[in-house]
Amino acid sequence: MDRRSLIKNAGIAGVLAAGAAPAIVSAQPAVRWRLASSFPRALDTIFGAADVFAKAVSDATGGRFQVSVHPGGELMPAFGVVDGVQAGTVECAHTAPYYFFGKDDTFAIGTAIPFGLNSRQLTAWFYDGNGLKLFREFYDAYNIVNFPMGNTGAQMGGWYRKEIKSPADLQGLKFRVGGFAGKVMSKLGAVPQNIPGGEIYQALERGTIDAVEWVGPYDDEKLGFQRVAPFYYYPGWWEGGAQLDLYVNKAAFNALSNEYKAIVTAAASHAHTTMQAMYDARNPQALKRLVAGGTKLEAFPRSVMDAAFRASMELYGELNDTNPRWKKIYEDYSAFRRDANLWFRFTEARFDSYMQAARL
Repeated sequence: MDRRSLIKNAGIAGVLAAGAAPAIVSAQPAVRWRLASSFPRALDTIFGAADVFAKAVSDATGGRFQVSVHPGGELMPAFGVVDGVQAGTVECAHTAPYYFFGKDDTFAIGTAIPFGLNSRQLTAWFYDGNGLKLFREFYDAYNIVNFPMGNTGAQMGGWYRKEIKSPADLQGLKFRVGGFAGKVMSKLGAVPQNIPGGEIYQALERGTIDAVEWVGPYDDEKLGFQRVAPFYYYPGWWEGGAQLDLYVNKAAFNALSNEYKAIVTAAASHAHTTMQAMYDARNPQALKRLVAGGTKLEAFPRSVMDAAFRASMELYGELNDTNPRWKKIYEDYSAFRRDANLWFRFTEARFDSYMQAARL
């Protein structure tokens, strides 16, 4: 079996275990890429996935393929990374696709939409359903090759200066909320603000905004929101499983050898799994610390959830009528969601509800 066949049939892990990689890598040219992140370096979870990716690429190639990772604002604005990758200013970026719903609402489906798939379901749709195929077609118009690279899991509903007792309390609320979910918030009377992670605390502290959502306890504690807003709501119904993506310039990716393409693919998948593991491991202790420090943990009232659900379904109907790119992907996504929720109803949901009520 030749080396190329070995990689194809055994996979990266098998090749490394067999000791065949060094000979293959030594025949490859040195490659240097720059990765522009949309996130601040201080967030070792969401920013850290890019570091995990870069290290995996370097390790698998004996250092011949290096990816330098740059936080939001260093090479380009946090929300400028799609333009940067599309133009070839950088070879790749790590970001949340829904930040770019202003270009096309379809971007949002790649991260999370209100009352959408949870993290496991979204990963299943991308890797074993039609998700990756559909988004590869969509991103081709942007000169981008996409790879799932991280998921936060279900998020919290954010920090508020006042209690939210009914949908009426959302009227006029200046709320920092990620991307597309702002469209639903607007239908509920709130005033959405799309602000990069590194700028949110100052806006909340100065009163520029009344409430903020980011991810969950571990990141939120680092950003210090608990110091200026006492009420912490759950769940983040707009982000049941928020996926991050690696965007790669199409020409840069096509210029790689088949071996290097396989390594990029494997490294992105590794980072995808690692990010959610970090959140799932670190959020519980952070939540305990926040509550112990005086944070008031509250569930959104059912009336708020129901109003948000109706507004979301209304929005999706409007987009189906006006955006054929959205409609093509959403129809497949929603069919997958229907079947996934049927299955989870009898397995994950029932098991989880029992375990969370059990006295362990």
